[in-house]
This record gives sequence, structure tokens and C-alpha cells, in this order.
Amino acid sequence: MSENSFDFWQDHSLRYLEMAFRSDRRETVADPDGLGSRTGDCGDTVTFFLTTRQARIESISFETNGCLNTNACANTVCEIVEGKTLEEAWTLTPEDVAGYLETLPRDHTHCAELAVGALYLALSDCRRRAGEAA
Repeated sequence: MSENSFDFWQDHSLRYLEMAFRSDRRETVADPDGLGSRTGDCGDTVTFFLTTRQARIESISFETNGCLNTNACANTVCEIVEGKTLEEAWTLTPEDVAGYLETLPRDHTHCAELAVGALYLALSDCRRRAGEAA
């Protein structure tokens, strides 16, 4: 092994490791206020389930069939937007997700794009459902 080889456990940030292996937010919600699912070119899929109260994200969970990087990005989206208003959640970018993780591999930034895209679809669904209820 060369001195420059990558050591997964030592070279990733603690935030990345926590988000990559966290599983408590992986949950399907039967009747969410917002549902958004997106599949990337890599074949990974992320589906978000939003529960809201007074235009604020009360809880957010997800399902994914993706890699560790996709799981880290989906967990990060949850971490950042839970408790925020729907309008605040719209400002989240893939760059915010990658920045939060600190060590998301550059060749996996598409995972952050996938997760944020699925969030946007869930937010759009919230908006649509709220319009139907009004």
C-alpha cells in the first residue's frame, strides 16, 4: 500500500460517516403531506416523505436503494431541512449538501443533486396538495 492511499475511516469527516451510516430516518410514511421520488442516471433512487405543520417541515424521512454516498446525501437533506419552513427548504442546493458532508467524493456530487432534486419534488407535491385542500 502506498502512503497516498485512501483510508475510508480516517479520511472521511465525522459528519460524512454519521450521515452515511445513519438509518433512523429511513422510513416510509403512508399518507405524507409531500412525496418526491427521483432516480439518477446511476440507478440510485431517493424518495422523501414530508410531514408538515403550518408550512413548516415537522418531519422528513426517506427510502433509497442507493450507495453510501446517496444515503449520506439523503440524510443530510433531512438534517438540514427538518424544522424549516417550506420556503426555506427551497433554498437548499447540492453544494450545501456536499459542503455539510465535507468529504463527499467529487465523483459523487450527482448523489447530492439526486437528493436535492427528490426534495424539490416533495416540496412541489406539498404545494400541490395544499392547493387541493384549500
